[in-house]
Amino acid sequence: MINLNIINLKYLTTLATLCSSNSNFLSFPTWYEFLNCNPNPTITGINDVWLIVAAIVDILLRIAAILAVGFIIYGGIKYITSQGNPEQTNSARNLILSAVIGLVITIVASVVVTFIAGSIK
Repeated sequence: MINLNIINLKYLTTLATLCSSNSNFLSFPTWYEFLNCNPNPTITGINDVWLIVAAIVDILLRIAAILAVGFIIYGGIKYITSQGNPEQTNSARNLILSAVIGLVITIVASVVVTFIAGSIK
């Protein structure tokens, strides 16, 4: 016979760890980041679906920010190895500038998504 108290305890322990989110800017949020977790993440209406979408968009924006930093590093290496060639130097400079603009856009968009999700919540 299965002891239901042990199963319920394991279920509640799993949900408690699921809902305890200690995220910062350098970590990826979870899909339930903006949901109400009392005692577990539940979807009660259309607003909760939008909160899940906002969390997924936030995850994608953070991936884009990491890619932008990678392109900045790649542009820096390309700039260093251009050896004074004006075409390569200009190309590397444009790559770095575009990546910095993309990074700024992703950071601002992430802040906006977090603000909107907080106001929906």
